[in-house]
Amino acid sequence: MADDILSQAWDRMKKSVEATARDLTRIRTGKATPSLLDGLRVDYYTNLVPISQTATISVPEPRMIVIQPWEKKMIPEIVKEIMKSDLGLNPIAEGNLIRLPIPPLNEERRRDLVKQVKNIIEDGRVAIRNIRRDANEQLKKAEKAGDISEDDMHRTTEKIQEATDQHISLLDEMLEAKEREIMEV
Repeated sequence: MADDILSQAWDRMKKSVEATARDLTRIRTGKATPSLLDGLRVDYYTNLVPISQTATISVPEPRMIVIQPWEKKMIPEIVKEIMKSDLGLNPIAEGNLIRLPIPPLNEERRRDLVKQVKNIIEDGRVAIRNIRRDANEQLKKAEKAGDISEDDMHRTTEKIQEATDQHISLLDEMLEAKEREIMEV
């Protein structure tokens, strides 16, 4: 019983870290990367689908993304979605493709992005702490119900705290790496 609770908490914490990492990939660092477009969805035959499912996305140079839709009618749709997004990018439609130049970041924009990254990481920390709280509550209920001993509860609570510390330190490493990447000129 206690092992199940620990295992579930560990899995949920791992998924929380992965979700935070996905959120971080959407933050522009001044370098072109196809993952910048991951959160954008376009109307494709009345379905909202990711741009990557309607076009080929490539990075021919460090500050340029090229989007080549499989159908020419998708070009205005993709351009409109990129303009609507909070990426701050200006797409250029040329014939059968869209060029997406990535402008260099100024100091103020870099600081704003670092704040955004810190908020995303803090949300991840809160999620992990909530998972810890839920697991500890489950342990207390199991102990009160007589399903586990008091020693098992305390031992598992310590293991859950270790898991929490490990996952939060992963988030801290992600914060440092992303902050370095953003502030790099």
